[in-house]
Amino acid sequence: MSSNFEVIANQPANTVAKLPLLAAVVALIGLADAIYLTIHHYTGEKVPCSIVEGCDQVLTSSYAEIAGIPLAIFGAAAYFAAFSLAILAAFGNVRAWTLFGVQVILMFVFTVWLVYLQWFVIEAFCQFCLLSAGTTFLLFVIYFVSKLPRLR
Repeated sequence: MSSNFEVIANQPANTVAKLPLLAAVVALIGLADAIYLTIHHYTGEKVPCSIVEGCDQVLTSSYAEIAGIPLAIFGAAAYFAAFSLAILAAFGNVRAWTLFGVQVILMFVFTVWLVYLQWFVIEAFCQFCLLSAGTTFLLFVIYFVSKLPRLR
């Protein structure tokens, strides 16, 4: 096999790596959440906030956009990239899994910043933002677990 398409952890040909496949499913959850928030942003429809209070405060804060673009669009792009890389890795592409790791680490760092903003600056939480944070954290854990020596 070429160096661009190496087998993850000596995985037999024609098999699917389970952790990258799990990561792809989790990334789809994040993608759906981000698309949902993007649609609500552009339609102007309020997001129902039934678990925690503060969705409106968070989603209409100055931190909810970068240069007029809602963060949810950046989230959707990030989750789509994570999904795509995880699918490639599930079928054996080691380079894609490495890029997935870089992607997820960057997403995790940004998520920590966003949770900090909700907690200490805005002083309100959005349940959909927290779902995204949980999804990103889970992607980070999946990648971390994949690097443990006993799972190789």
